[in-house]
Amino acid sequence: QVQLVESGGGLVQAGGSLRLSCAASGRTFSSYAMGWFRQAPGKEREFVAAIGWRNGNTNYADSVKGRFTISRDNAKNTVYLQMNSLKPEDTAVYYCAARRYGSSYQTTYEYDYWGQGTQVTVSS
Repeated sequence: QVQLVESGGGLVQAGGSLRLSCAASGRTFSSYAMGWFRQAPGKEREFVAAIGWRNGNTNYADSVKGRFTISRDNAKNTVYLQMNSLKPEDTAVYYCAARRYGSSYQTTYEYDYWGQGTQVTVSS
């Protein structure tokens, strides 16, 4: 089992940047695919980005391509989401998720473990 803790959220103006971090417990982090999802008030949780465990293959939602970058540091048991050129529509609670031996999946049901989320608010 793995526990996930997100950090790095906050309030930023449109056009600004934030870097989210997700720290994982345990000694097998490198064997987990990791994903970032977000949920705005009144909306369903949606895929943002994911990175596979084997070769680090990545996937992005069309809405964030070219602005967000997912990366991982297996030595630190941490996955990151660098968010640039932020827009008010990026405002949401951001969650990280994990699945052992997974690929860069884009749907919530393919992940087994979830963090508690971190709030990102982008003002116009």
